[in-house]
Amino acid sequence: MAQQIFAYILHKDGVAADTALELITAARKIDPDASVTAIVLGTGAGLDAVCQDIAASYTEVWKVDHEALAYPNAEVIRGILIHILPTDGIVLVPHEHFGMDLAPGLSIKLDASFIPDAVEIEGVEDGKLKGVRQEYSGMASTHVLCDLSNGAVITTRPGSFKADESKSANGQVVDKSATVVDGNAQAGRRRFLEIVEAEVGDVDITKSEILVSVGRGVEEEDNMEIVFDLAEAMGGDVSCSRPIVDAKWLEKSRQVGTSGQTVKPKVYMALGISGSFQHIGGIKGSPFIVAINKNPKAPIFQVADVGVVGDILEFTPELTDKINEIKG
Repeated sequence: MAQQIFAYILHKDGVAADTALELITAARKIDPDASVTAIVLGTGAGLDAVCQDIAASYTEVWKVDHEALAYPNAEVIRGILIHILPTDGIVLVPHEHFGMDLAPGLSIKLDASFIPDAVEIEGVEDGKLKGVRQEYSGMASTHVLCDLSNGAVITTRPGSFKADESKSANGQVVDKSATVVDGNAQAGRRRFLEIVEAEVGDVDITKSEILVSVGRGVEEEDNMEIVFDLAEAMGGDVSCSRPIVDAKWLEKSRQVGTSGQTVKPKVYMALGISGSFQHIGGIKGSPFIVAINKNPKAPIFQVADVGVVGDILEFTPELTDKINEIKG
């Protein structure tokens, strides 16, 4: 296909987000032979570091450096992108806080098709892209056709596409900063005030290599003891999904998800967690995920490396005993 594919790169403090490599895989689902162009916007010394890092994975990197981009403002960035993107391009954006803000309006400005929160892309046929979305917290899948004649903006769910770690592109960084003029870099109706850092409790789960995470499947607060016993046996820390925080069984600093903490453990044990995209969105770095849930159709099983259909109240103590036995 002749249409160019672009990937919008999220970054912070000179480091690209994990989704940067996932977007390459998503692009290959659209066109296996595509030369994908990365778009990196920002300002300061960290911007060049991100561009150089991303160039190892993308054929071309479009860099835009402007003082108005010191903090990612979707209003400002939409005004810039519509001046540098072709009218029929396909733009991939991670489906997280900023992406959900940027993408819908961008599709309107470009008069392009829009698919939000895609978890799979099944290729292109007769000028139409076949995408898959999830409904009802992942309990049902929706297959959609997207007309590509005027291009498309697609947000992809973080973690749904395997990261491309090959880094063999040796791409070129192209400075597009000159295309930004005062007229398309206005601050719009909102302005950045401050960053409020998430609270850190007695345990900083963002630094944990092993997490035993618990959800509503634990049923009662008295049952939390078996979760802590397993975490101790594994040498890890306890985290949770939102219902546990809402019930005030654990502090919010232990919540994993888009409204909680972003974690990058090596091992993630999910006990009685359904696996909504809000929860999965907080898990980065491709950990080894083990899921235990009574519902065989729970969305968590779609991302788990090992899945066990069972009652966590019965399974967890047995697993703890077995681990302790092996440890001697």
